[in-house]
Amino acid sequence: MNEAIAREEICRVGRSLFERGYVHATAGNISVRLDDGFLITPTDACPGFLRPEALAKVDLAGRQVDGERASKTLALHRAIYDAQALLGKPAGCVIHTHSTHCVALTLQQGDEELLPPVTPYFVMKVGHVPVVPYHRPGDPAVGAVVASLIARYAATPIRAVMLARLGPNVWHDTPAQAMAVLEELEETAKLWMLCNPPPEALPADAIRELREAFGASW
Repeated sequence: MNEAIAREEICRVGRSLFERGYVHATAGNISVRLDDGFLITPTDACPGFLRPEALAKVDLAGRQVDGERASKTLALHRAIYDAQALLGKPAGCVIHTHSTHCVALTLQQGDEELLPPVTPYFVMKVGHVPVVPYHRPGDPAVGAVVASLIARYAATPIRAVMLARLGPNVWHDTPAQAMAVLEELEETAKLWMLCNPPPEALPADAIRELREAFGASW
């Protein structure tokens, strides 16, 4: 994806997420990896009203070269890109939101993973979502924690982590694909919270069938 298209896609995805309630106010950010660096939403920018020319561009060393001031979560995004590259599965886009139902789950429970495998599309499109213990927003230490989780789940590669009390970080090849992961994750969290009692996880034979039929990573 060239830079001009990447700028337009970041703005399109940010607007789509905002208009449908997956992000609010100035919470959340989107980045894309380029051949010569990264694009990322500016600090305190509303995802619904981004301008292509205002997006921050930083070089591969993290130094800003263009646009408004980069989001404070740049260090975490770079850690995700680097960790995925080490696995030989490079990511093209990272999205962070404060999605309501995902955050609510971390306020109610202290599990190591956000959700069990309750629906087939959660298993196929999202996969395991390990929970990162609370750190303050922008804490540079979070990058190392997330990188270690990506390495730990190498046998069943992950596309998302959940920052306790803050929100999910998801990644994929393109902004559109990363947005789809985010949507599936938030909607599954919503389903989980609507059920009383909570639903049973899919049985082991169903998980095995999803692996065999669709290559699901679980």
